[in-house]
Amino acid sequence: MSDQFDFIIVGAGSAGCAMAYRLSEDPGNRVLVLEFGGTDVGPLIQMPAALSYPMNMPLYDWGYASEPEPHLGGRRLATPRGKVIGGSSSINGMVYVRGHACDFDTWEEMGASGWGYRHVLPYYKRQEHSHGGQEGWRGSEGPLHVQRGTKWNPLFDAFKTAGEQAGYGVTADYNGERQEGFGDMEMTVHRGRRWSAANAYLKPALKRGNLTLVKGALVRRVLIEDKRAVGVEFETGGEIREAKAAREVILSASSINSPKILMQSGIGPAAHLAEMGIDVVADRPGVGANLQDHLELYLQQACTQPITLYKHWNLLSKAMIGAQWLFLKQGLGASNQFESCAFIRSKAGVKYPDIQYHFLPFAVRYDGQAAAEGHGFQAHVGPMRSKSRGRIKLTSSDPKAKPSILFNYMSHDEDWEDFRTCIRLTREIFGQEAFAPYRGKEIQPGDNVQSNEDLNDFIREHVESAYHPCGTCRMGAKDDAMAVVDPECRVIGVDGLRVADSSIFPQITNGNLNAPSIMVGEKASDHILGKTPLPASNQEPWIHPDWETSQR
Repeated sequence: MSDQFDFIIVGAGSAGCAMAYRLSEDPGNRVLVLEFGGTDVGPLIQMPAALSYPMNMPLYDWGYASEPEPHLGGRRLATPRGKVIGGSSSINGMVYVRGHACDFDTWEEMGASGWGYRHVLPYYKRQEHSHGGQEGWRGSEGPLHVQRGTKWNPLFDAFKTAGEQAGYGVTADYNGERQEGFGDMEMTVHRGRRWSAANAYLKPALKRGNLTLVKGALVRRVLIEDKRAVGVEFETGGEIREAKAAREVILSASSINSPKILMQSGIGPAAHLAEMGIDVVADRPGVGANLQDHLELYLQQACTQPITLYKHWNLLSKAMIGAQWLFLKQGLGASNQFESCAFIRSKAGVKYPDIQYHFLPFAVRYDGQAAAEGHGFQAHVGPMRSKSRGRIKLTSSDPKAKPSILFNYMSHDEDWEDFRTCIRLTREIFGQEAFAPYRGKEIQPGDNVQSNEDLNDFIREHVESAYHPCGTCRMGAKDDAMAVVDPECRVIGVDGLRVADSSIFPQITNGNLNAPSIMVGEKASDHILGKTPLPASNQEPWIHPDWETSQR
């Protein structure tokens, strides 16, 4: 391996793979990708229905957890991040949500100029190969295949119909003109396989001679001379090595590891760096701040008909599903089972959806623990725009030490009110006529949990992360003291260094973060290469005409 490159990308995750693909399109660019994880080969990652396994395996996951969360009774919440080719796109739930148009307009208002919806829509279209999406709003030639499920279970339609019966609208494509409403959920699955950023972007790009991938490389720090990034120091096979970047170093190591590497390199809050014995290169107090995430509850209802995935919760069935997937890439193994969903508003006066639903024809936890009651179905529900903010800090100057992660979940009174609203609105949906043929007792929270106090106790004990951490290297205006990168993803105060991943989100987007993380990689590539950004779109997204006076 040569030690000289034009570009060094740290992290082969959602954004990193997209950038590796775009930066290596020009055969004159020598590109190095450094990834601490290993191969993504094998059914546990590639089989969509096996999604609960890789995120609970130390082989594929960094194994992070939060500090005891003060507002959740001191619980430590798991914070899985992909430690594998493809990053978190290789261990996630494969749900594809762009975010709402208003999310990106809000980014722009917060100082991320050039990142409004009209600017990012063309990049979403460039990344996608949509199967069944809304014409004119979706891409059809991009590397990232996005499809819908077969809707094999009648409960998927029951959920959508129940939403209509409760007075909500329906959307034909929540990633198109209209997010709000009940509809079919989209997944990054192609020909029965998980279509991770590695499968979509990295593997095709590796066929070019100018892209080098090093697995098992732990990046210790960015090498900086005279306030300019000139390369990185990394450890591989027990040996510490250096690689030099003639043009730029780009961190896309996740919202946990990107701020960690910046701080290890002397870029961050000066007092904290001094405390860790690290020389300050650039005092950026925003590094590690502004940490955001989505929390969710699993609201579970017993099913009176034996039609849920519970009937497959035995070794024989799992073996049959596995064999059908292995040989044909078909059947239940080829779906993440999140095939219907909804985006609704919690109350009148909220301009765009602030509650998301994933519906599942099974009562099960993310760690694969099935509900003891047997047949059931569940909605994953949570508010999308909590005001709670956390932080990432170093625990040591040793690059191998895990960072300290505190989300500060549920630190606002509104968080509790929003979650109680989520529970009550879900009960109303599950109470509709469409569910009558299937509805048994409420498994969780249970009919006896009704008062605000009882609901709060349930929330405190059962709320889980949706695994959407972001915001820790916030993008903003150059003169914003808390911004870490400018609107071209350049680290403020250091030349030749950028960050491009979910850590630069000024505010968390509506829904799952894989799609916007890839979009950041796509758009950042044009900034890095000095290309004129794609022409802005003039398409107008749908906003509920009565949002000021009506909740649905």
